[in-house]
Amino acid sequence: MRAAISEAGLEPDLFTVEAAALAAARRMHADAGAPGEEQRRVLGELIIHYERLMRETRRLIGRSDRAERDMHLLNRQLQTLAGQLEYRATHDPLTGALNRGAVIDHASRCLEQGDMALIVLDIDLFKQVNDDFGHPAGDGVIQAVVDCLKGLLGQETAIGRVGGEEFSVVWPTTSRDDAAKVAQRICDTVGRQRHAAPITRPITVSVGLSWNRAGTAFETAYSHADQALYQAKREGRNCVRQWLES
Repeated sequence: MRAAISEAGLEPDLFTVEAAALAAARRMHADAGAPGEEQRRVLGELIIHYERLMRETRRLIGRSDRAERDMHLLNRQLQTLAGQLEYRATHDPLTGALNRGAVIDHASRCLEQGDMALIVLDIDLFKQVNDDFGHPAGDGVIQAVVDCLKGLLGQETAIGRVGGEEFSVVWPTTSRDDAAKVAQRICDTVGRQRHAAPITRPITVSVGLSWNRAGTAFETAYSHADQALYQAKREGRNCVRQWLES
């Protein structure tokens, strides 16, 4: 089928043969004296070209439907990939906890909106765990601590792994006493946890806490919590210390 120029003279007519058959049928319809044989011939040509046009139309519609389905599938795949990339960019690959950057972003937003406690904890004598039981066992302890925190504080709580064996909890609260109770519960619950073989001794954590007014910079909140953490380590580990203004 050759394309011809449409009547407007602007675009090619892709249905030249079909248009000619239709024009012949119109002429035949207008000619009251046309013989029956000629009418049948023209009608037959019109039927043939109409059927071909129907087949082509169905084929094009089918191709369009497939293209639309492919586009929807591609969009879903892209959305899934974007979600995976976002998750990997904000979460620790071992534990699924937030990574350091995501903790900073979340805590900074919380501090813009209201008072907030920042709790940091560090697994006591973790190097000895790796040395005595091996790094896979050490990874298991790290995962167990995160699981313990999620079970204690809820899946929606912002829990992060901010270092090798260091973790943080973002806890919005207007009560310094409430924050201290949460920190103590963390310390006690982790210490009571039982670990899978080959771990044969209790795993404890030292905990540092800073309670911060709305508008406090994250760097300040973290620095104060970190100072409290190291005070807990200096004073025997497996305890909670809170940063207090002097």
